[in-house]
Formats: sequence, structure tokens, C-alpha cells
Amino acid sequence: MRRDTQHVLLVLLGGALIRIAADDTYLRYVRPAHRWWLLAAGAVMVLLAVVALIGDLRERPGHDHGHAHGHALSPWLLLLPVLVIALVAPPALGADAVNRAGGTAVRSADLYPPLPPGPLELGVGEVVNRAVWDEARSVDGREVTLTGFVVRRGADTVLARMTIACCAADARPYTVRLVGDVPDLASDTWLRVRGIVQPASATQANRFTPALTVTDATVVPPPPDPYEY
Repeated sequence: MRRDTQHVLLVLLGGALIRIAADDTYLRYVRPAHRWWLLAAGAVMVLLAVVALIGDLRERPGHDHGHAHGHALSPWLLLLPVLVIALVAPPALGADAVNRAGGTAVRSADLYPPLPPGPLELGVGEVVNRAVWDEARSVDGREVTLTGFVVRRGADTVLARMTIACCAADARPYTVRLVGDVPDLASDTWLRVRGIVQPASATQANRFTPALTVTDATVVPPPPDPYEY
């Protein structure tokens, strides 16, 4: 592969990083704090490619770099991430990822601060962790509002949210089973749900999935940031 072609590929790769970091697309893959790292990496790649290309153009005419005679196709594989971002735009992890993962992820017991009185708006992951590990049973019988996407498990409807530590590669599912007046919706539909957490409903037998008696459910658009942290 010619050197100028390599430089163009590097520009495209750097441009792809800048492209996904310029809007909310990058939130499908990494944490919000990583935006500036993506922008910096993309800018460095573009700058290095441009500097190298200008340096090659300034060399005397007819200079042979020794790269025009090979026919290796592997460098062209660098175009695949660019094409995926430009043409496919993979969505955030959803119901399929939850079903492949099996049970709900839980973390080892920590100290959970007391919750304020009255209705609560919490993350799905926090509700699950408190239902499983909090010895004070701080969410049992409490009215909470959760936002997540629908996962169908046979006859059950589950509200799920993926939690990531760094990027989508380490995503873990947290799920809450919806009971009562639950709308019949397709998987990956985003819902804002209000309901009562059933006491002692998260057990090993049900894969640490607490139950929520639904009092209100509203279909909402997918949030710009689909993950919890």
C-alpha cells in the first residue's frame, strides 16, 4: 500500500473518532468522561497523517518509498471501523445483551446511605443492589420511578438497564420484573415506570431480580446516554 494511501486511511480513522465524539454517538460505546480522550486521539491521528503527507510531498520527485510494490490487503481493514460508524451506526446494548448475559449483575455489599422519605427516582442498578445487599432493606415497599428498556422473558416483562465501568465491552445488566398493570410492549422499548418494590423479591432463584408493582408506565424516547454507571 502506498504511503499516501496509508495517510488517508489514518485521516479517516481519526475523523471517525472525532465524528462520534462530536455528538452523543460515543455514549453508545464509552462513558461520558471519555469524550475528550476520543477527541484528542482523533485529532492526533489526523495531525500525524497530515504532517506525514506534507513531508512526503516535499520530498524530491521520483523518490521510491518501497511501499508501492506490495499487495497486502490487511491495511485496508482499517477502513472497517470507519464504514461501520458511517453506514451502520451500531445501537447501544439492549434486550439481546441482557438475555445473553443471563442473570442480573450484583456487586458485593457496600454501605448504603439512608434514602430520603417519599417517592424516589433511582437507577435500576441502585434498586437491584439495594434490594439484594442492603441489610436495612431501604427500597422494600418504597415507591420508586425507574427508566429503562423492556426485555421479554417468556410471560414476564422486565425493565432493564446496562451498567458500564469503562465501555460497552464491560457492560453488566440490571433487571427489575414488572408486575401488575404492565403494558404489552416490544423488547427494547424505553419506559419510565413508577411502582412499589415488593419486599424480599430479589432472590437467587429469580436471578436477583426484584419485582416492581407498577402503578404507572409511560413510553419514552431512548435517552442520549443509555447506560448507568
